[in-house]
Amino acid sequence: MKFDTPATTNPIDQLKVIGKPTDRIDGPLKTTGTAPYAYERHDAAANQAYGYVVGSAIAKGRIASIDLDEAEAAPGVIAIVTAANAGKLGKGDFNTAKLLGGPAIDHYHQAIALVVAESFEQARAAAALVRVEYTRGKGAYDLAAGLDAATKPKASFGTEADSAVGDFAAAFAAAPVQLDARYTTPDHAHAMMEPHASIAAWDGDKLTLWTSNQMIAWSVGDMAKTLGIPKENVRLVSPYIGGGFGGKLFIRADALLAALGAKAAKRPVKVALTRPFMFNNTPHRPATIQRIRLGATADGKLTAIGHESWSGDLPGGGPETAVGQTRLLYAGANRMTAMRLAVLDLPEGNAMRAPGEAPGLMALEIAVDEIAEKLGMDPIAFRVLNDTQVDPEKPERAFSQRRLNECLETGAKTFGWSKRSAKPGTTRDGRWLVGMGVAAAFRNNMNEKSAARVRLDKSGTVTVETDMTDIGTGSYTIIAQTAAEMMGVPLDKVVVKLGDSAFPVSAGSGGQWGANSSTAGVYAACAKLREAVVQKLGMSADAVFADGKVAAGRRSVALGEAAGAAELVAEDMMEYGDLAQKYQQSTFGAHFVEAAVDTATGEIRIRRMLAVCAAGRILNPKAARSQVIGAMTMGAGAALMEELAIDKRFGFFVNHDLAGYEVPVHADIPQQDVVFLDETDPTTSPMKAKGVGELGICGVAAAVANAVYNATGVRVRNYPITLDKLLDKLPEIA
Repeated sequence: MKFDTPATTNPIDQLKVIGKPTDRIDGPLKTTGTAPYAYERHDAAANQAYGYVVGSAIAKGRIASIDLDEAEAAPGVIAIVTAANAGKLGKGDFNTAKLLGGPAIDHYHQAIALVVAESFEQARAAAALVRVEYTRGKGAYDLAAGLDAATKPKASFGTEADSAVGDFAAAFAAAPVQLDARYTTPDHAHAMMEPHASIAAWDGDKLTLWTSNQMIAWSVGDMAKTLGIPKENVRLVSPYIGGGFGGKLFIRADALLAALGAKAAKRPVKVALTRPFMFNNTPHRPATIQRIRLGATADGKLTAIGHESWSGDLPGGGPETAVGQTRLLYAGANRMTAMRLAVLDLPEGNAMRAPGEAPGLMALEIAVDEIAEKLGMDPIAFRVLNDTQVDPEKPERAFSQRRLNECLETGAKTFGWSKRSAKPGTTRDGRWLVGMGVAAAFRNNMNEKSAARVRLDKSGTVTVETDMTDIGTGSYTIIAQTAAEMMGVPLDKVVVKLGDSAFPVSAGSGGQWGANSSTAGVYAACAKLREAVVQKLGMSADAVFADGKVAAGRRSVALGEAAGAAELVAEDMMEYGDLAQKYQQSTFGAHFVEAAVDTATGEIRIRRMLAVCAAGRILNPKAARSQVIGAMTMGAGAALMEELAIDKRFGFFVNHDLAGYEVPVHADIPQQDVVFLDETDPTTSPMKAKGVGELGICGVAAAVANAVYNATGVRVRNYPITLDKLLDKLPEIA
C-alpha cells in the first residue's frame, strides 16, 4: 500500500479499540517471569555451551601476544575464539568498530576472545587464564582537548553538519539583547535492564540467533556481512527485549561471538555481556560541548539563533546531532548551526533515546530561559512569542501539526505556573529553596516502510506476523489493537507474533517511528485481508467488519466462516510518498518541573513533574503514558546524576556498573503527570499517529535545570547538576 495523500476517514477512526487505555497483552508473561528473553531460551537448542567474553585491557594499540595454553587446559573448556582463528570477518554497516578486535585494538573492552565451556563458571574461570601482552598506543580521550582538531562531519541520517539562513553574524552583533553561553553534557550509558545476550546455533551453513535486538532486518544484514554468508542463511529471533534505548539497534559482540563460538564448538553457544563489560564494550551517548548564541529585540523577538556543537567518536563514526531541533523550534530570520566531530579513542558513540534532540535541548532550553530573563520576560511568554508554524529554514514548508504553544499554555494552567516567583532564590519551604522550571519538548516524526502478514482461521482468530520488536514499549498491544479495529474482532481474538526474521520486514523499534510505522504496516495487511474476505463472500467493498462478523445489506457472516477450513492469508507493506517532504512532521511538548534544594547541603529533590504532549493520535494512552513517564525519569537522571567518568590517561569509563553509574531510583522520582492533547495528523499514515517514546525525554533535563535556577539563583550549565556545583553559591541560610 502506498501512502501518498493525507488520510481520510477509515476503519481506524471508529476508535472502538484504538485510542483506548489498554493493558499490555504481554504483561502477564512479564510479570510472571514466563516471557522468554534471549539468554533464557533453554528450549531453543539442545546441549548449549556457555561463552565468556575477554575484553581488551587497553584502549589503543595492538596485541603483542596472546597465550591460550593455560585457558585451553582448564576444566570444561571446549573452544577459544580469537581474531587469529575466527576466519575472515567483515564489518557490518552499522558498527563503527570491529566487534572482535585483534591484533589492532580500537577501544577499551573491545572483545578480543571468547572462551566456550560446559558451564558459565568454567568459561569465566578459564577466561581469567587468557594471557595477553599489549603494545599500548597513544590515544585521544578528552573532547575538550580535541576541539581545535575537530572537523566537519559528513551528513548523518540525512542531517547536514551545517546550516545557515540570513546573516547570523551581523544580526547577532546588532541585537540589543544577546546571550552567548557554553554548555556541556557528559557521556551517558543506556543501562537497560536486560544485558546484551544471544544464543547461536548452526544447522549446516545456516545460523539461527536468539538475541536481544531492536532492528531485526538491519541486524540480519550486518551479521551476514560480518560472517560473509548470504542473508538468507541468517535467522534472528527476538520476541522479548528487556530494554534497548538504542543500544540494541545493531548486532553487538555477544551475537557475533555466540555465532563464532557455536561454529568452533560445533554446538549451540550462549553469550551474555556482563554488566561491567557492557559500559565500555557497547555504544553510549557521546558527550557534547555546545555554544549557543541568541540575539533578540528589546520586545523579545529572536533575530539571531546560533547553535554549535562538538562531539567525539572513533574514526569513521558520526556526530551527536545536537543542533537538529534548533533548526526547527523557534522563529528567527538569521540562523546558523554547525556540528564538529573530534576523533576519540573511547568506546563507540551512537544512538541513545532521542539522539541529537535529548542533549541538544539540555542546552538550548536553558539558553532560552536565560535570554528570557535578560529581557525581563516570563519564559513561557517568550517561547510563545517566538513560535513558528513553518519550517524556519524553509518557510514555504508548513508543519503538518504544531501545537507547542497549546502544550505550554495547557501545562502552565495545569501545573500552577502563576505561583512561580519571577525572582530566583526567594521561595522557601523550611530549609528548602523551591523553584519551577519549564522547557519545550521537540522530536521529529519519521515514517519507515513496514510490512506484516495476517492470517484468519476458521475460529475467527486473526494472527499477525511481523518482525517488529517490543522493547518494553507496548508493540504487541498496539499491533493487536490495530488488527482488532480493522477486522472488527475483540482483542482476545488477535494473536501477535513479533521479532522473527522469518516474518515480513517491519520498521523496527527506534527513532520513535515504531508505533506509527508498524501499525500502519498491519493496517495495510488487514486492508488486503478485508478485500480477500469480501471477495470470497461475494460482498461489496463497503461491507462492515464488526463484532466478529462481516455484513453487507441484510447478509451477515461470521469471520471464521469466511476463512473456511483453509485459512485466509494476506501480506502487505506500507510505503510512503512525499508527504514528509511537503510537510514538516514533528512532535511537540512542554515539560514542567518543581524542584527543591536544601540550603545547607545543596541536595536537589524533584517534587513534581508534568509533561504535555502533542504527538498525533495516541494509539494506547496507557502504554503511551508509561513511555512518557519512563522518558521523564531518564531525563531526571540526565539532569542530576548520570555521567560516565573517563580515565583520560588510559581511555575508559571508570564507573562501568550500576553501583558507580547512578540512575534514578523510586525515591528520586515524584508524582509524574502526563497530558496528551487530542490530535490526529493525517499526513503521517492511515493511523494518523506519531510517536511519544523519545519526545518524553526531550527537554526534561533543562526543565530540571531551570527549576534549580529558579529555586537558588545558581545557573549550572554543565551537566549533571550535582550539589558540588551549587554549594558555594547558595544563599545564606536564613
